[in-house]
Amino acid sequence: MDKKHLMMVLALLCIGLSLSAQDFNRWFVDKTLRIDYVFSGNVKEQHIAVDELLTEPRWYGKRQRLSEVPMEGNGQITVRDHRSGQVIYRNSFSTLFQEWLSYPEAQTATKSFENVFLVPMPKDTVDVTVDLRNNRREVMASLTHMVVPNDILIRPIGNSHVTPYVTLQTAADTSRCIRIAYVAEGYRPEEMGTFLEDARKAMGYLFSYEPFKSMRDRFNIVAVESPSEESGTSYPSKNVWKRTALSSHFDTFYSNRYLTTLHLKDLHDWLAGIPYEHIIVLVNTSEYGGGGILNSYNLSMTHHKNFRPVVVHEFGHSFAGLADEYAYEEEQVPMYPADVEPWEKNITTKVNFHGKWENLIGKDPKAGFYEGAGYTLKGVYRAYPDCRMRTNEYPDFCPACQQAIRAVIDFYTR
Repeated sequence: MDKKHLMMVLALLCIGLSLSAQDFNRWFVDKTLRIDYVFSGNVKEQHIAVDELLTEPRWYGKRQRLSEVPMEGNGQITVRDHRSGQVIYRNSFSTLFQEWLSYPEAQTATKSFENVFLVPMPKDTVDVTVDLRNNRREVMASLTHMVVPNDILIRPIGNSHVTPYVTLQTAADTSRCIRIAYVAEGYRPEEMGTFLEDARKAMGYLFSYEPFKSMRDRFNIVAVESPSEESGTSYPSKNVWKRTALSSHFDTFYSNRYLTTLHLKDLHDWLAGIPYEHIIVLVNTSEYGGGGILNSYNLSMTHHKNFRPVVVHEFGHSFAGLADEYAYEEEQVPMYPADVEPWEKNITTKVNFHGKWENLIGKDPKAGFYEGAGYTLKGVYRAYPDCRMRTNEYPDFCPACQQAIRAVIDFYTR
């Protein structure tokens, strides 16, 4: 390429970058609008209600590809300019509420769940739509509400009394990076040294796996020292209840290994004023358990021998929207209808196998269709015999999962 053509290419690249930046600055200011919702209902009917609006000093999410999402998710939040109706921001997510709807309890009980979403603070009035989708990828509940930026009831937080935190890693380009916050759960103030050790271990574990290893410089990592009154976490089936920062507990949905927190407002209160987007909660317990919800949080025990594979596996869920690739022998969980293609990139029902791992078939002799995934023995397929999303023992993400993760990292940082 001669000098003239090189200069033209560089000029076009600069224009593209400028337009990307102008798009954010046209619609938003460098602040975060936090919207707290309550999702409630049962199998027959679901409801969405606004709980509270808050604002934080800076915006740490994406500033480009604002109206795009890297994966469909089980729900989406969409921000539209009120005057023109133009979509100016969108993100996808999954929730514990939607997962709960698949359990027998939801047939006879009605419950509510806290949910928190972060969007950039709009300059002008916007309409915000939240929709929840069922396992057929159909919208089952939706709410649209108006947000006026100068509303006096939008509560400012994060300007003072910020939770102490330590920066564990600074991204090569902090203007376009992925921000992760490790959050302490069940660590007393005098145990914060142990928490920081655990956070550094978790960070090292994550970056020992590809493609995180080779793309490490795109991540900014902090460790948030949120103190608890008591050590550990609650274990309802053992009648053990602890006073902790996030009120986490085992036995979620009566599954003894399912370790979660339902207190998302508390979680984000601890994080107010801190540079974060993706959340990994580290729980000070030696009991086996964890959980990961797309664009909500990843939660893992820290002092069990399987800390390394579990914290990384759960990040596969919470960050990249990867599905579990294992199946239960004793119980079939009807999470994925056989006549609907899952949106997750690492499983398929073969209904509409496109944009997943078809590029690997024929190039890699192990790539193919292995039946048994998504908690079901029949009708749902994975790409490889084994993977980090299938067993704790397998040492890597399979090539299909690796390329899906790489695509998400590129989405946020290119």
